[in-house]
Amino acid sequence: MENQKGFKNLLDKSITTREVIFLLAVVLCLSPLVSPPIALLMGLIIAQFIGHPYLHLNHKATHILLQVSVVGLGFGMNVTSALKAGKEGILFTIVSIIGTLVIGFFMGKFLKIEKKTSYLISAGTAICGGSAIAAISPVIKAEEKQISVALGTIFILNSAALFLFPFIGHQLNLSQSQFGMWCAIAIHDTSSVVGAASKYGPQALEIATTVKLARALWIIPVAFLSTFIFKNKNSKIKIPYFIGLFVLAMIANTYIPFVQQYNHYLTNIAKAGLTLTLFLIGCGLNRKTISSVGFKPLIQGVILWVIIATAALWAVTTLTN
Repeated sequence: MENQKGFKNLLDKSITTREVIFLLAVVLCLSPLVSPPIALLMGLIIAQFIGHPYLHLNHKATHILLQVSVVGLGFGMNVTSALKAGKEGILFTIVSIIGTLVIGFFMGKFLKIEKKTSYLISAGTAICGGSAIAAISPVIKAEEKQISVALGTIFILNSAALFLFPFIGHQLNLSQSQFGMWCAIAIHDTSSVVGAASKYGPQALEIATTVKLARALWIIPVAFLSTFIFKNKNSKIKIPYFIGLFVLAMIANTYIPFVQQYNHYLTNIAKAGLTLTLFLIGCGLNRKTISSVGFKPLIQGVILWVIIATAALWAVTTLTN
């Protein structure tokens, strides 16, 4: 106990100690030495035992870094193969989004979870995690507590997915195309989808990223639907513009020889950025965030996640090669 107090006093006496540890971890995450799951684990350890020295900047930093990194990944992809992947994933996407929102609605009623919190958890599970919650919460005029609970639920499950999905994929001998499709449908956030898929293989990464970003476009119709459900017709809807930049990057890589010469460097930088994003997400999951979630919203999130992951796994193993 005295050792723990001494360690805490050292951190409290000199903020630079905390900052040095954090910045060293950032440098490691930007190197090839650290994989996405390890980066997330490092972030979780720092959040629990050391503390994030720049916590007030964390949400904005992860938001910007994720978008820039996803655009960078576009420079490593081909339009033809991406269109094929998107075409294959569209039916899964439509069915899973509608199914998740409907099941989430009834689960929220059954568990007696506050309506807006339940809806945000369902939308985050159905579309693209934190991005969907961030886009839809102003539309339905959600309160800060409701947003925090929904984000906390989604981020906890994302953390688990990054470790579980590659393990399950290898155990079931899923092909790269099957795994890419599965994690794009069943993992909430783009960062964790890319992290899991990049660990599985290059083809899995290409399919997962394309299908996930096509899925993210469903934020727009779901946001419009939300204005009618919650009767907030004057609310503004935020369109995810970075998806358009991702498409432009993919077109440039396919048709411009100059870009093709340097695409390897650009995609490596993008992957390092995504690894750093996952580290920062882990750093944001401190005890306060985890404890604020509550039992019932977490139950809703877990059950929804298990249903969509199981259904998507059945679909990709039965209907695809």
